[in-house]
Amino acid sequence: MPDILHRISIDAPQQRVHDLIASTDGIARWWTGRPLGGEHTVGSRFSVYFKETDRPAAVMEVLTDTTDQVVWQVTGGPDAWIGTRITFALYATSRGGTTLLFTHADWREPSEFMSGCSTNWAAYLTSLKTGSESGAFGAYPAGEISRWE
Repeated sequence: MPDILHRISIDAPQQRVHDLIASTDGIARWWTGRPLGGEHTVGSRFSVYFKETDRPAAVMEVLTDTTDQVVWQVTGGPDAWIGTRITFALYATSRGGTTLLFTHADWREPSEFMSGCSTNWAAYLTSLKTGSESGAFGAYPAGEISRWE
């Protein structure tokens, strides 16, 4: 099964990066630009929203939440996302920064939609990077590069 992979170097402590990935408030700052529904605890689900709608764009179950790794299983959203797994692996660097290895795994097949998602993930992970480093986030809609109309 094909995967989306990204590696990001972040000049911020691992704990700060983790806290932005592993909290609904943090996710809203670097990704969605809107409040999330639910909670980010292992075994729980949270919903992400874009645009002005009450319909979630995706629903994630939190499978793992440690300082070194956060894993979500997609349980709702676009058909191509259902059953995929999103992993944020975090490694502290010798200079006090963080290396993030991001994987959006288990896509059924490569597609144009997957390509657009990869592009947008890169943009939102850049938002996570700049926000972690300086507080200047680029969440949706500013971070959106590939649009589906």
